[in-house]
Amino acid sequence: MACFLVPAAEAVITTIAAKAIESKEKNPETAEVPFNGTGLETVEKIPFSQKLGWLNKLLWGGCALLAFEHVWHGEIVPYFPFLTGAMNPADAAGMLHEMSTVGVTMSVLVTIVWLGMLAVSSSMEKRVLKTQPAELRRNKG
Repeated sequence: MACFLVPAAEAVITTIAAKAIESKEKNPETAEVPFNGTGLETVEKIPFSQKLGWLNKLLWGGCALLAFEHVWHGEIVPYFPFLTGAMNPADAAGMLHEMSTVGVTMSVLVTIVWLGMLAVSSSMEKRVLKTQPAELRRNKG
């Protein structure tokens, strides 16, 4: 009924956090890597605000799909209170139970997938930066 509200709340919080972190980030670490054996290409370490943006996209996309599914099944209606589970106080307990079980589980699973993405990207960045001599690694100035 309303399980998509939990990931939506997480998405709102992470969107605000990403904007705050992005305003404070500066000078990403760069490295020169060989490209097609013909020359060097400059690559930047991915800033954390961009990585947090990945989580935002996962959460907002999942919320949109879940909201569409709930509209399709008639659980979201175009009149107040918009959720059929909130129309009757007896149904509200079931709606809150679904939010606390299904919604929280979905949010946790999406966050775990994102953490896996962070681990993979971090290991790739470390591998590139480790293979470069110190004179090729620099901070933008």
